Amino acid sequence: MKRMGTRADRNRAGKRVAFYGGSFDPPHRAHLAVAQAALRGLELDEVLFAPVGSQPLKAGRSSASFADRAEMTRLAISGHTGFQLSLADAPQLDGRANYTFDTLTRLKTELGDGCQLFCLIGADSLANLRLWYRAAEIPFLAPLIVAARPGRNFLEIYHWLPEGVAVAGGEVDKTREGVEVRGFELRNAAGSSAPLFLLPGLDYDTSASGVRELLHSGSPEAAAELPVAVWDYLLAHRLYQ
Repeated sequence: MKRMGTRADRNRAGKRVAFYGGSFDPPHRAHLAVAQAALRGLELDEVLFAPVGSQPLKAGRSSASFADRAEMTRLAISGHTGFQLSLADAPQLDGRANYTFDTLTRLKTELGDGCQLFCLIGADSLANLRLWYRAAEIPFLAPLIVAARPGRNFLEIYHWLPEGVAVAGGEVDKTREGVEVRGFELRNAAGSSAPLFLLPGLDYDTSASGVRELLHSGSPEAAAELPVAVWDYLLAHRLYQ
């Protein structure tokens, strides 16, 4: 598998592309549903599924290797129009942690000025955004698309934003392709503005940690949470046992 950003990848001028990072340990059906909702609701051309090498806030917590997680992600999205595997967040050669700000900065350069880049995250990630490296700059580097998560109230968005970032515009509700989208305008101290999009109609109570618990316990319910190809792969490679 090749890393995104070669000259052959610079064919996205005029396209709307979302970076979807995460451990994908393992990738499950809710990951696909969230990406599909973003694809339809924001009229995206592509969602880049980017398994992370090492998350700063979850150092050493991946159960499967990066190679296995990347391959499972490739299998999970195979056949889905608009989904693409990206190695933009692959492990650093020097072993350092991966920072979303750095990855997005590099990816924007690689994709070119003609491509509109977004960052797709879950509401649980937005709730922790203040802890991220250069958090206040991320929404202005790549506008955020935030998917609902059970137990996370979007009304708390005003408290979740990094210091120096505030909601400046009123809420705008739209429905595109059957997907509810709420739009806000963010502004920082320098006067820069950026949109923020929420997908409130999603209620997927599946998590990778929950799937791993089912797999560890040998529960047959795990299979229902995973794409068939991912299930076959982890069985063949004896992952999460």
